[in-house]
Amino acid sequence: MAAVLTPPAPAPTGPAALPRSRWGGWRDRWPLLPLVATVLLPALPYGASGGGGPADIASGAAVLVCAARLLRLRSRPLSAAAALVLGLPAVGFAVAAVTAADPAAALPGLVRYLQVFVLVPAAVVLLLRDAYGFRIVTGSLVLLAVVQGAMGVHQYVTGTGASYMGEDVRAVGTFGPSDIMGMATVVAYGLLAAAACALRPPRSAPAWLRPCAAVVAVALAVPLTLSFSRGVWIATGVALLVALALAGRRQALTSLAVLGAAGVVLVGGFGVGSEMIADRAASVTQVTRAPDRSVSDRYALWSAAGAMWRERPVTGVGLKGFPAHRDGHASIGLSSGSDTAGAGQEFRRQALLSPHNMYLLVLGEQGLIGLTALVGSWAAILAGAVRRLRLARSRGRTAAADCGLAAVALMVWQSVDFLYADIGGPTTVLSGIVLGLAAWWALAEPDRGSIA
Repeated sequence: MAAVLTPPAPAPTGPAALPRSRWGGWRDRWPLLPLVATVLLPALPYGASGGGGPADIASGAAVLVCAARLLRLRSRPLSAAAALVLGLPAVGFAVAAVTAADPAAALPGLVRYLQVFVLVPAAVVLLLRDAYGFRIVTGSLVLLAVVQGAMGVHQYVTGTGASYMGEDVRAVGTFGPSDIMGMATVVAYGLLAAAACALRPPRSAPAWLRPCAAVVAVALAVPLTLSFSRGVWIATGVALLVALALAGRRQALTSLAVLGAAGVVLVGGFGVGSEMIADRAASVTQVTRAPDRSVSDRYALWSAAGAMWRERPVTGVGLKGFPAHRDGHASIGLSSGSDTAGAGQEFRRQALLSPHNMYLLVLGEQGLIGLTALVGSWAAILAGAVRRLRLARSRGRTAAADCGLAAVALMVWQSVDFLYADIGGPTTVLSGIVLGLAAWWALAEPDRGSIA
């Protein structure tokens, strides 16, 4: 009997052709190295990593690697919906730059905004191939948080931190008093990534990973508390509550009990900054009745941003225009700057050159066009991330639920934190990484995020 010959099946293409091995070999993973470097390099001493520092250079390398791969593969990189969501903010940036009183002066702002809110997120989406790549990047966030958090706790214990209420006890890590929220930001990122892994560990993860992730998340709450950053506390609390709600009732109740017990032990039992923490926490509820100097200045800066928008409601005063227009729109109650000292730095008077609210900064400098484009993009990413996580749970596809929880928690944190902060400092580029992680989960092909 003659043998029946069947032609070989064609090789699969697209997401289904991605290697299903745990690491896929460094040949497939090396493009993640610029992303990992972008996450870790902000840990360099703050004096050497301001604007255009190593982290920004690494993010530029990630964008170039992404572009080179796209040219070599000659494939359509993004769906139409993903390209629209990721590229929409560029419209507002371009309009604000062109309509600025001095377009040449607005050019650096255009480059910075495109880097953080368009190019870096798009590079993250395109360089991540599966859930393991996502975990490599979030693992880098946890590593950065642990290093900075340990240094922050040491600063508090030894009295070598930034000045706070007359004592050098504020945990700031390597970022120093000139970037007072830098350490708190990276610690919050790492805490949320670790918490997501503890709530929904990968299906193929070893048994020790879940308890270790839980311990890391609880431990990172200590330096986060010692940062005395009220806005970061609020953003982290909101993001954790959202992650707990999405993880399920059982995990939520267990996690809340563990967090409550840890808080009682750390603050009540060991007295970790209990008096200062209590005063700082109480000040959150006093911002309308008896605001301190920093809150009063923030209100004045918010009012100035609103006045700029009312003057030019459609396009704003132009990128990087807030410092030049501040004095013409701020009340006389605005102080000349904030005092910074400690952590190896002499006393300095730091000028207040932004409203410390990303939404009001965009509204004042880019008007309704810029704010609508930027917030619309972020809202689409957040909604898509939540929808995909719920869809994965309803269909029983929970292999990468840790990625979904981390993406949603990080995006919620960033959205809430921008109510009290804006871009600036070495950690700015990390905002682009976080947006890219959330966008990958929300916008990538379905089976990219479900690979175990």
